[in-house]
Amino acid sequence: MAALATGGATPSDGATSFQRKVPASSRLAAIAGTRPSVRHGQLLLSSGLPSLDCVLGGGLAVGTLLLIEEDKYGIYSNLLFKYFLAEGIVCGHNLFVASAKEDPADILKELPAPLFDDGHKNQVDEKETAIKSKQESQESMKIAWRYQNLPKIEVSPAASARFGHYYDVSKTVSPELLQSIKWHRFFLPEEMSLHPEIKTCNMTYGYTRLLQSIQRIIYQEGFDGSSPQKKQKNILRIGIQSLGSVLWGDDVCCADNPEDIHSLTKFLYVLRGLLRMSLSACIITVPAHLIQNKAIMERVTNLSDTVVGLESFIGSERETNPLYKDYQGLIHVHQIPRLNSLICDVSGTKDLAFRLKRKLFTIEDCFIIHHGA
Repeated sequence: MAALATGGATPSDGATSFQRKVPASSRLAAIAGTRPSVRHGQLLLSSGLPSLDCVLGGGLAVGTLLLIEEDKYGIYSNLLFKYFLAEGIVCGHNLFVASAKEDPADILKELPAPLFDDGHKNQVDEKETAIKSKQESQESMKIAWRYQNLPKIEVSPAASARFGHYYDVSKTVSPELLQSIKWHRFFLPEEMSLHPEIKTCNMTYGYTRLLQSIQRIIYQEGFDGSSPQKKQKNILRIGIQSLGSVLWGDDVCCADNPEDIHSLTKFLYVLRGLLRMSLSACIITVPAHLIQNKAIMERVTNLSDTVVGLESFIGSERETNPLYKDYQGLIHVHQIPRLNSLICDVSGTKDLAFRLKRKLFTIEDCFIIHHGA
C-alpha cells in the first residue's frame, strides 16, 4: 500500500480545545521533498519536472512505479530519468541507480544542475518572509480583535512552490552536491563478473540480481514499513534504465515469442510488492517500440502504476512540419493510478507536447491538436 500522509492538529495560542488526538505512533513525520495530496491523502514526491507533476495530479505517490516508454532514440526518456534522480539529490533522498548499459557513476555526473543555487534560494526565502510579515502586520489592523488569535490558514503558494525544482540541462550537477547524498549502484556487467550466473523462477540473471539488491537496500537501510525506522525517515528513489533491453539478458525485444516470456512481468510483480511496503518510488524506462509481442507490453502496463509514453519528432514528418516547429515531441499519458479513489487524479487535457529550450525541458498543452491541424 502506498504511504498515507497522516497527522494531528498542532496546538496554538487561541485555538479551539476541540481537537482530534492522533497517537504519536500513527503520525507520519514530515519528509523532505514530499507533500500530502489534498485529494486522496497519499504522500507525494516530485518527478523532477513540475509540468509533469501537474499532468500526473500533483506528483508521484510514494510506493508506486512510474514507467516511461522510451522515444525512438532514447534522448528525451533519458532526460526524464535524470530529472527524477536530480530531484532526489536536491531533496536529500537516497538513490539507487541501476543500468546494464551505462555506469551509474557516469549517469550521476551527467545529471542537470539546479537552476538556482542555495544562496539565491535563501535570498528569495528572506524576501518572501519579509513581504509576508509586512502584509500580516497591515492586515492585523483591519481584522476584529476577537479574530486575531485564531490560527491562520496558509493560502499563499509559497509553501507548495518548494515542491519540485527546475534544472538547467546545459549544466551538470556540482560534485559537492553529489557528495552530500547517499546512493547505491547496480551495474550489470560488474555483477556478472563478481557473481556466478544463476537463474531462478524463470527469471533472467540480471533481473534476479537486481531484485536481490533492491530488497537488501530496503531492509538494511530501514526503508521498509514493517518495522519503525530508528533514524530520520527518508525516501529511496530507484531508477532503472532501459529495462527489457537485450543488455539485461532479456529477448523480448528480439523475438515475438521470447524464451523467457514471463521474465519481465515477474520482475515487475515482485518489484511492486517491494515498493508498496517501503518509503520508496521507482522510475523505469522501457524500449516499448522494440517489444514485438504487444501482449507482453500490455501486461507490463498493467503491472505499472503510472505509464507515460514519449513520441519524438526526430526522423518523422512532423520534424519538418512548421506547425510543430515549437515542439520536439508528444507526451502520451497511458495510465494513472487510482489511489483511494474511484477516479484518476489527472489533468483535463490529453493532448500534450514537450519542448526542449536552451536550458529547460517543459510539457505543454498542444493547441495544434485541439484545432485539428
